[in-house]
Amino acid sequence: MPSAARTLRITSHLSRNTTKTYFNLARSFSTTLRRNEINKVYPSAEAAISDMKSDSTLLCGGFGLSGVPDTLIDQVKSTPSIKGLTAVSNNAGVVGMGLGLLLESKQVSKMIASYVGENRVLEQMYLGGELELELTPQGTLAERCRAGGAGIPAFYTPAAFGTVVQTGELALRHNRDGSVAQYSYPRDVKVFDGKSFIMEEAIKGDYAFIKAYKADRLGNVQFRFSAQNFNGAMARNAKVTIVEAEHIVDVGEIPPNAIHVPGIYIDRVIQSSAEKKIEKVVNAKDPKDALSQMGSGDAGSKRERIVRRAAKEFKNGMYANLGIGMPMLAPSFVEPSVEVQLQSENGILGLGPYPQKGEEDPDLINAGKETVTLLPGASCFGSEESFAMIRAGKINLTILGAMQVSARGDLANWMLPGKVKGFGGAMDLVSNPQATKVVVTMEHTDKKGRPKILKQCEFPLTGKACVSRIITDLCVFDVDFTEGLTLIEIADGVTVDEVQSKTDAPFKVADEVKPML
Repeated sequence: MPSAARTLRITSHLSRNTTKTYFNLARSFSTTLRRNEINKVYPSAEAAISDMKSDSTLLCGGFGLSGVPDTLIDQVKSTPSIKGLTAVSNNAGVVGMGLGLLLESKQVSKMIASYVGENRVLEQMYLGGELELELTPQGTLAERCRAGGAGIPAFYTPAAFGTVVQTGELALRHNRDGSVAQYSYPRDVKVFDGKSFIMEEAIKGDYAFIKAYKADRLGNVQFRFSAQNFNGAMARNAKVTIVEAEHIVDVGEIPPNAIHVPGIYIDRVIQSSAEKKIEKVVNAKDPKDALSQMGSGDAGSKRERIVRRAAKEFKNGMYANLGIGMPMLAPSFVEPSVEVQLQSENGILGLGPYPQKGEEDPDLINAGKETVTLLPGASCFGSEESFAMIRAGKINLTILGAMQVSARGDLANWMLPGKVKGFGGAMDLVSNPQATKVVVTMEHTDKKGRPKILKQCEFPLTGKACVSRIITDLCVFDVDFTEGLTLIEIADGVTVDEVQSKTDAPFKVADEVKPML
């Protein structure tokens, strides 16, 4: 047993060492000791990607051309030794811009995206067997990226149940002759609270390219308006996250509550040098001029009838999401006494009208990549949060276009034979029809006069049993997912016999059929 004197000496020694250690630690964390400071700022894009390897998985923020890390993409294009990339992004930019550059340079061998859109190069490479394309619903893509960064290997979602995504019938790769070389895999299905969900695996990135408004040397990041989109979820995901910032600022200049991604997730920061681009400049028009956007003649009259009737679906206090095309025109015909908050799935709640000429902002676009404004009280957020509120049923109403609708409310609106546009956010928007009313606006027949309301959809489905109401140029149908269609309104000059002749699906006629307008 040690003596009291020896115990005292040991205690004194440890006490002195602890004090010394405390002061050494205090000095090492001092903000005035410059040689030990954290500094994640790199001198150039070339230096930031100097260790980037071929065959990596690259997460790339952006939506359309907004919030796209063009400086870093340009640097990869200038480094042809980097190839075989799996690129993960909402879309691949457009021809000659964004990730479209890396497609043209053949540095991408696989795309994971929600939307092909107007990128003809991506569509041609996919259909011609030069590129593997894994189409994923937009909300699922955002959540796969978020989950990968949160240590969650997989999750269940209602989006895409009953579609080719769930059944594994989605073509991933084609042969040179256009035949399918590889299909996707079927998803696991489980039932929770009486509803079916499919399992999706998280995406894990090797590198993430992120576009920010501001960043500091600690890696703290701030985004601007709708340019946040996929950038936040992807920034938290990769082994190496590289941020290109419009402004590299001093530590402390970004207020703590304005930091969207803390520096713990960021590895490297560079100065962005690329010009910000706008994909679709759309300017404000006088409300009376909204009619001109619908075309002229008989076609214009049909669209006007549909849009005016769709405007009646808005009720005061609603939160609504509108698809591109005719649905976006409906708010022009809503009564001034009705206040509706419009949500855009790329990260806006409180969507305003199109901007006046000269007031366009590259960081303010809607889901159609068009320039928009914000109303007072609007908020902006990341795509992962946008789709969380959609799947959770916080959106009261969504109005979409369609190619076909079935008698039981199945919806097909993402693909025509021989053409690939992608899912976008539609599969998520129709995934909770019990909470979100799904209204379809479309012309009653296609350009060849063939019915678009069928017993069963012939095109690949966007969602099963999800459409509650169909508004066409001829009439309005209510849809019961079990009982089928009921004719509730009819356009002026149209007869029930005409509706029957142009509708493939059987329907009931309401006791009182009202005029559409």
